[in-house]
Amino acid sequence: MIFNELKRHGRDDFPFELYCLHHQHPKYKMAFHWHTNLELVRVLQGRLSLTLDNRNHLLNAGDVAIINSETVHGATPEDCIYQCIVFNAAFLKTNNRACDAFLDDLLSHNTFLIERPFDTDVVSTVHKIFDQLQNDGDGTTFKALGLFHQLLGEIQQKKLFNAYLPPSSVNDEKKVIKLKTVLKFIREHFATDITLDDMAVVAGFSCKYFCKFFKDMTGTTPVNYLMAYRIERAERKLLTSDQSITQVAFDCGFNDLSYFIKTFKTFKGVSPKEYRKRDH
Repeated sequence: MIFNELKRHGRDDFPFELYCLHHQHPKYKMAFHWHTNLELVRVLQGRLSLTLDNRNHLLNAGDVAIINSETVHGATPEDCIYQCIVFNAAFLKTNNRACDAFLDDLLSHNTFLIERPFDTDVVSTVHKIFDQLQNDGDGTTFKALGLFHQLLGEIQQKKLFNAYLPPSSVNDEKKVIKLKTVLKFIREHFATDITLDDMAVVAGFSCKYFCKFFKDMTGTTPVNYLMAYRIERAERKLLTSDQSITQVAFDCGFNDLSYFIKTFKTFKGVSPKEYRKRDH
């Protein structure tokens, strides 16, 4: 599944959110998505196949990665425990001209951080950030902000950034743009009766070529993606609202309740009723 994630991460006064993912976590396999925030990833155990746009990275225990803003990304874990920190880089601005100029370039996509840093100081600082955010005591916010500034300072000092993302063909860039257009269409119309033809028209492809294009880019079919996205939205409604299961189904594009329950169980392993009961 790929989608433009609109969720707010962290608090207004500290927009940094730590996620710990293991095989029992409902989002253990990272669905393909993108967002305006930056993201740090570290692997604690096992292996993680991380895809950033069309660039593939294999992370082992101890490895870290940096995901730039608006990069389509997803990951497949293999006996893996991994963590992610999603954060708003604008919050790190200090009104210091030199520091803010670098952040402004980052936020305006004039600068892109190296996705797979191997510098020992940078990797060590990333691990310290994760360790610090796992604490919840006094001083955590001060220390975490200090470590984020230290990380950016090391990256800037060692020139671990570029004016472009890692080399990719113009054709790849066009494909990512096409993909985002289709995903935006799905996000805006998932509750309606979207057909395969509708999605192909938005992409500007024949239905047959669109299916191949989508599978090549995401590893799944357009229909399976649409179902997964609808289930993802239904999951949120089940956890955050008191709507009936029938209403949740209809609001998420399912016109048949029994089909919704069957599809939900296929993706989540339990029925909507069991899922709501388990997580409350």
